[in-house]
Parts: sequence; structure tokens; C-alpha cells
Amino acid sequence: MPGFFGGEAVSKAVQYVKGVGPVRARLLARLGIFTCQDLVQHYPRDYSRRQLVQISQLPEFSGETVIISGKIVGMPREIRRRVSILNVTVADSTGFIRCTWFNQGYLKDKLLPGKDITVAGKYSPDYGGNIVAEEFSLQGTLAEIQPLYSLTEGISNQVMAKIIGQVLAEHIEDELFPEDFRKKYQLMSNRETLQTLHFPGNRPDLDRALYTGKFSELFLYQLSFMYWRQAKMQRRGYAHKEIPGLLQALESGFGFKFYPDQLKAIAEIGQDMQRDVPMNRLLQGDVGSGKTAVAFGAAFLAAQSGYQSAMMAPTDILAQQHHASAARMLAPLGISCGLLTGSLNAKDRREALESISSGAWQLVIGTQALISDSVAYHNLGLVITDEQHRFGVQQRQSLAEKPGSRNQAHMLALSATPIPRSLALVLYGDLEVSLIQEKPPGRLPAKTRIVAEGKRKELYRYILDSASRGEQCFYVCPLVEEDEEQDTKSVKETFDFLRKGPLKTLRLGITYGNQADEQKAEALRRFAAGELDVLVASSVIEVGVDVPGATLMVIEDAERFGLAQLHQLRGRVGRGSKESWCFLLGQPNDRLRVMTQSEDGFFIAQQDLEQRGPGEFFGTRQHGRNLPDAYGVGDIRLIEQTTACLKALAQEPAQSEFLQYLMQLSQRSYGDVFKSGRH
Repeated sequence: MPGFFGGEAVSKAVQYVKGVGPVRARLLARLGIFTCQDLVQHYPRDYSRRQLVQISQLPEFSGETVIISGKIVGMPREIRRRVSILNVTVADSTGFIRCTWFNQGYLKDKLLPGKDITVAGKYSPDYGGNIVAEEFSLQGTLAEIQPLYSLTEGISNQVMAKIIGQVLAEHIEDELFPEDFRKKYQLMSNRETLQTLHFPGNRPDLDRALYTGKFSELFLYQLSFMYWRQAKMQRRGYAHKEIPGLLQALESGFGFKFYPDQLKAIAEIGQDMQRDVPMNRLLQGDVGSGKTAVAFGAAFLAAQSGYQSAMMAPTDILAQQHHASAARMLAPLGISCGLLTGSLNAKDRREALESISSGAWQLVIGTQALISDSVAYHNLGLVITDEQHRFGVQQRQSLAEKPGSRNQAHMLALSATPIPRSLALVLYGDLEVSLIQEKPPGRLPAKTRIVAEGKRKELYRYILDSASRGEQCFYVCPLVEEDEEQDTKSVKETFDFLRKGPLKTLRLGITYGNQADEQKAEALRRFAAGELDVLVASSVIEVGVDVPGATLMVIEDAERFGLAQLHQLRGRVGRGSKESWCFLLGQPNDRLRVMTQSEDGFFIAQQDLEQRGPGEFFGTRQHGRNLPDAYGVGDIRLIEQTTACLKALAQEPAQSEFLQYLMQLSQRSYGDVFKSGRH
């Protein structure tokens, strides 16, 4: 939780904590721990429940971590092989058990007959029964609830807990909320919360500490949005004019009719853009739902009002594809489009910058090159960001406030990553949301099947048969290079195997993230043109790659991908009227079965969030913020409670000073999240 030490302890180097020193300080730095505050906010990633049992009960707890208490009987025996094995027999009134320590031979002088001992470890019934000791005490009991920390080599769980305990004993936390506020919302004090999170005594106290921590994190995180909204409201936007016959013009130029969800989104965006308050809207829809067409409609509206638009994509591939689509769809409407990416040569870049600054390009599409200092816009009125979660608030804002824009441009963010409602409220609290849940008519969703290792030959035959019918296949692997430490298929290894083996009669291509841009573009061009039957790829093709002729998606080691990512990859097929399949290679389990049971991206994303947590949901984690279920994003009731609490405080004049204090605290705690793009 975002508590802060008083005085110098905020920035005190962890090296000077008793029991740390320069060597351990370097090890802790690997975990992002540099100060006492970092250390105390390095929360347990999980908790292990260790039940205290009698020795006679151990057979009921095979494979579980338990606690036993008794006396040491007999001399400890050390066996020296490649590792040191120390065996000690412990007895209580119900029986005796052998306890084992690995590579801790020095303990034989401490673990002497007749001493009382409490041991925690995993019980195994093998060889007459044995406990592999994880922790022990000769002076009392062990906690039944054990915090489990993210660690690095050289720092054990016990060492981490001991160091944190040292800091908590020496320093007192400044209080975050006043006592009456804590009583109203049943919150612990900072001191009590931190002590309980790191050293829980019982489950009810731990639950209350976790609730306090999540409430505090979520409250300050949402408060930081209030700060951003207040800052943004200081600037004015461009009031675009209403365009009679807008929908008819768009449908005529695009060559298709919009369906209801698209029409609703266009209406909401149009209303926002006609106001002089900067639009800040998220257009969210599943893969292939038609978000890009709606975004191009907004760019057309801006151009008709005399404003330039900029569309920023996270990758060169996606930017190039958007540019090709924009040229095809907007050219009939008289809208000029251009492309700016970091891979342009010097001559093409100079020409692109001139076309942007002169206004010759009404829609500029590119990567983060769009926010570089050398880019000057001509009356920039609309900013579109695709795959919005990959850009931070500060990145979106800097593009909307680029030179050449007198006021702040309207902002439209697109996301094909289905975000559960609870997470969207936290991540996108500064955005209004338009939702597209329908799919274009005539599309058959891809069917999904889990393929066990023994069925590979059948899968290869199916790919060959499909290729004979003119159908194409994406073949995705989790790694680019072979990794000796992981039994996982790589792109390069798989490409070589397939082209020399089971698919040697087909035309194969390869693409991956750090491949040269020219090679990547050429591989995708050939695949889209039908010159390749199979494209072996990394997850670089997860976002935005549109090849209607592709009907097969094969994913190696599918269990190594998150469910939301698997759904994104599956969305690369099923974009036409032919039957499409997504084959997941891996061991069947409940997690992968979710993919076979549902095509609803929002349901799948909720399952993914619950299984992996918000940090891994987007493939990122924050150092020092691994509080279990960080931000409480899985708890919609808690989100609604903190939102209501914040609104109530904002409406009470007597609380304005307290609110300003908390707002400053929220910026200290989360300002870097907004600026760095992790939001």
C-alpha cells in the first residue's frame, strides 16, 4: 500500500539496514529495491498456509507443507555426496519423523538430541516418510501463514522477511488516512497494515490488511485520474462542425454499411468532436469488430472540418497495414494519407515531415515517431492511438499537444484487447468508453481445438490438405531463438523443421519481432498476396495483421501464452466466409479449455485476469507493487466503493485540504506510471 516513511527513512539506502550491507544491497537491486521504502513495499506475491499437525497425522497431508513440533531424538546424521544431506529425527507424543536439510551441514552442531524444535516443510510418504525442512525454530512456534516473496539468487524468503522486519521495527509510518476515515471504511492503520501484510498472525487479520492495502492503492490510483482530468480541463479543444450526410458519404466511400454498434460509436464520437472540450474516448471492441472503420470515419469528420488527424500504432507492421487500409477506404472520399515510421530513410523522412507540416497529408499514420520533436503538425485536431494500453497517458497527451496544435486535439483510443469491466474502470478511468460487441455479418468464427503431442502427424496432414484447397496457415511459436533451459519450440527451430520435414512441399515464410523491418514487411506482403502457404511467426502477428485467406492458426506450447493473447492470435483467422480453425498444441487443462468453450473476448479476458492477475495480463509488472490482486481490479464492488468515496469527498468543501494532500500523495505514488506508458 502507498504509505510513506517519515523523515529521512523515505530515501535511506537499503545497504545501511542492519543485516544488509553492500553485497545484499546489490542483490536486492535486482528486485528494484534500493531504499527502505522500496523494501517495505516489496509485498508478498502470495501466502502459504502451513497447518500445525501431529506426526501421526502426516499421511493425511502428503505433498503439503505442514508444521510439526517435538523433540530431537538421536544424533543428526550427515551424508556427503554431491550435496550435503543432514537427517534429524523428531518425535512427539504420537510418533516420530525424519526431517532433512540440504546443503546445511553446519546445522548438525545446533540440532542436538533433547532440544525442542518446530519444523515447517513438505511431507513425503516415500522411504518411510520424510519432511524436507524449509524453516525451523528452536525457541518457539512458526507462523502458520507464511508470506512468499519474489526473490533473486542469494536472497531467501527468510532473509527477505528478516530484513523487512528490521525496517518495520526501526521506522514509523506517516498515517495516510485520518482515524475517522479509517473507522468509516474499516481500514487498518498504515503501521498495522504493513506489519500484518509481512507478518500475518491469522487469516482474518490478513484479509483486513489486504483489503486496506487494495483500498488505499485503488483510491490513490483513481485520485490520480482526477488530477489528470483537472489538468486537461484547463485546455480547450477544437469544435468540429456537424457534417450533413456523414454516414451516407462514409458508407459510399468505404463500400459497406455500418452495423448498429458501429453507428452508435460514430454518433458518440461525433457528438464529442462537436464540443470545444477535448474528447477523450476509448473505442473498445473484439478482434475483427470494425473499430478501424469507425476511426477512419472520425478522421474524415476532422478533415471535413479543416483539421489534420494523426493515428499512432505500436508497431511498424500495424502502422503499414492501417496506412494501406486508409488509402483504400479514404482515397475515394478525397482524403490524403501518409505514413511516418522510424524505418524511413532520410530522404523519405524529410518529404514526410514536409507533407505533415504543410497539411498535404490530412491523416498521418505512424508509430511513436509521430511524437518526436522534429514532427510539426498542421492544425492537428484529432489523435487516434491503436492498441491503447501500449501507450501511457503522457504519450497520448504529448501527441495531442504537439506543435502546430493551438488547442488540445481530440483523442480517440482503440483497443482490440478485451478488458474486463473491473479492469477498464481502473486502467481507463480518464476515458469515456464506446463498445463494439457485434461482428461484421457473414463472418464465421474460428473453431478451437487442443491438439496433444501424439496428434501432430494428423495436424500436419490437415495443413497440407488445407493448402491444397488454397487456404493459408499461421504457425506461431512463443520463442524466437532456441533456449536450452526451456523445453519450448522456437520460431527459427520450427521453421527449419517444417520446411525440411512434414511441410517441405509447401511454401513457408518466417517473421518475428526483431527481424529487419524490410524482411518482416516482405514476409507479410508475400503471405497476404497468397505467395506463401504457411507463415511461421512469433506473437508479432498478434495485433492487427489482416489476411482474409488465412483459415488456420497453429500455436505451439499454447500454455505459455495468456488467454487474452491466445484470443488475439485466434483473431487473425476467421475473417472471411470459410471455416477456420485454431489449433492449440499442448496438454489439455482447464485454462486452455476456456478457449474451446468461448469466443467471447470479454469473458476470456476476465478469466485471464482472474488466473494471472493484472500485472501479467498486459505482460508487465511494477517493481515494489506486487500486492496480491494489485489495485483490487478483480473486485468490482471495491472499485465502486472507492469511486463513491472519492466522489463524496470531492463534494465536501470541508474535505478540500485533505483531498489536495491525497492528490499530491497520489502523484508521488503513481505519476511515473502515467508518464512511462505503463498505464
